[in-house]
Amino acid sequence: MPGTLAGVPDVRSLVAGASVGRLGTVGIDGRPHLVPCCFVLDGEVLYSAVDAKPKRSPHLQRLANVRANPEVTLLVDHYEDDWSKLWWVRVRGRGRVLEAGEEADRARTQLAGKYPQYVQQPPTGAVLAIDITEWR
Repeated sequence: MPGTLAGVPDVRSLVAGASVGRLGTVGIDGRPHLVPCCFVLDGEVLYSAVDAKPKRSPHLQRLANVRANPEVTLLVDHYEDDWSKLWWVRVRGRGRVLEAGEEADRARTQLAGKYPQYVQQPPTGAVLAIDITEWR
């Protein structure tokens, strides 16, 4: 549930305005897997898409992990040398991999609305949808 941290705006606004988060999934071997990702917040769902940023393969480990274990965490943070301006928000949820369809198309459109790079080079790969279950 979103709330207010002492001296900072609503956590939902902080997350929505952030450019990057760190996505944590768990591999079938039980080991954590952590990667940076671009995302957009739509109500109680976060979306991230496989895009053209450099990767070893379009078949991403994070997607395989979510298919095997949908429990995920996204950490969004802000750092400044002035430590009074530091903040972080951890969002937990259940991931779903969307290969195609209306929800995936809407997510890609929303991502393009947040990231100008996606207007020039729209993401065409799978979309990771995270149904949020917890805000911290």
